[in-house]
Amino acid sequence: MERKIILYGNYFSKFYETQNTKIRDKIDYVIDIVKYIERVPIQFLKHIEGTEGLYEIRVLTTFKQIRIFCFFDEGRVVVLTNCFIKKTQKTPKKEIKLSEKLMKEYFITKKKGVQR
Repeated sequence: MERKIILYGNYFSKFYETQNTKIRDKIDYVIDIVKYIERVPIQFLKHIEGTEGLYEIRVLTTFKQIRIFCFFDEGRVVVLTNCFIKKTQKTPKKEIKLSEKLMKEYFITKKKGVQR
């Protein structure tokens, strides 16, 4: 079993590029878990309450809690949208809203046959 990981927009790429090698390695490790493990443990992938189909990939490092928003397309495709460093208990609403907007935009452009 393997999921396909794709990026939508450049939010994830911009964030990833600003991280040091150790953090990038940890992000890669957790994304590989999502990619290759059939039943991903909740500590790595969790549905965001109050949303339809939006998830967060959870990367925990020594000093940072990184959240990468994503959603599924056709079951085996994981679409990564925006991400941020979590600094409080609550996930910022603006980050959730942005990810919901990107998810909606993704499916609209897909329906029209436009690749981004």
